[in-house]
Amino acid sequence: MRIVVAEDLYLLRDGMVRLIEAYGHEVVATAATGPETLDALLTWRPDVAVIDVRMPPSQSDEGLRAALAARAELPGLPVLILSQYVEQLYARELLADGAGGTGYFLKESVFDADQFIGALERVAEGGTAMDPAVIAKLLSSGASNRRLDQLADRLTAREHSVLGLMAEGLSNQAIARRLFLSDSAISKYTTSLFGKLGITDDDNSNRRVLAVLTYLNSP
Repeated sequence: MRIVVAEDLYLLRDGMVRLIEAYGHEVVATAATGPETLDALLTWRPDVAVIDVRMPPSQSDEGLRAALAARAELPGLPVLILSQYVEQLYARELLADGAGGTGYFLKESVFDADQFIGALERVAEGGTAMDPAVIAKLLSSGASNRRLDQLADRLTAREHSVLGLMAEGLSNQAIARRLFLSDSAISKYTTSLFGKLGITDDDNSNRRVLAVLTYLNSP
């Protein structure tokens, strides 16, 4: 894979480059600011980009804005966003355009090498990859508890578990292994929760992404 890495902290940026290259992928460019990130994305058109949310010059959401601007020019550009903290809005904004693979990882999880590279490869293939720590923190927050309460009438406890793992980006097979269930059982759970969430079988939509969006957008 050809990858752009955008991160303003040199040590973390260099560490990610070394890790990615150790797994046989190519880092074609790095960036340390929002404008540099957008330029690198449009110039190199990578297979996937790893982008820090908060970058100079404003140290607000320059990285996210660069990713969204690049996607406007390069529809479907796969992006794995990095953040220091769990901020639901970032995941929602990237998923909402429905264009290309999307991931959201905490920086503290980057050096779980297999998990990080697995997520990067999944995003490059057009899938979703949510850091398990992000899902756990969303579930433990007050807002998430309200989401779960409001979804409780529609989803069973098992369906909640399946949806949470789906949000991480796991396939049905991987979810089955995690929950010690059969592939067919997980298939039935996903079909059921899609129906309960009002997500129809549309060839032009990624139902798994829509399910994750529903999960994140529930008030």
